Amino acid sequence: MVCFAIIADISGKWSGTLTTPDGQEIAVSYDFKVDGDKLTGTAESPAGSVTVDDGKIDGDKFSFKVNVSGTDYPHTGKIYADSLAMDIDFGGPKAHFIVKKDK
Repeated sequence: MVCFAIIADISGKWSGTLTTPDGQEIAVSYDFKVDGDKLTGTAESPAGSVTVDDGKIDGDKFSFKVNVSGTDYPHTGKIYADSLAMDIDFGGPKAHFIVKKDK
């Protein structure tokens, strides 16, 4: 029996609010592009826009990092029917947040 992993296509724009470990609420958005199991795109916040680097999709899970002012912030996430649940690593403390597909 042969099993094929299903790669979800999360291409497009997603937005939400991230609450940082110190309690700040930051509006964030992601514009993802999927090519097979490779994930690229951009991430935006009030601080500006950065690229999505080292992105991978494996079934309903994904990971990538963004680099802000020389610091990498790894993201891991899970794909749901109407949203993406993500965790961002702030160098120890992590924050969990949800983004929804822009209409």
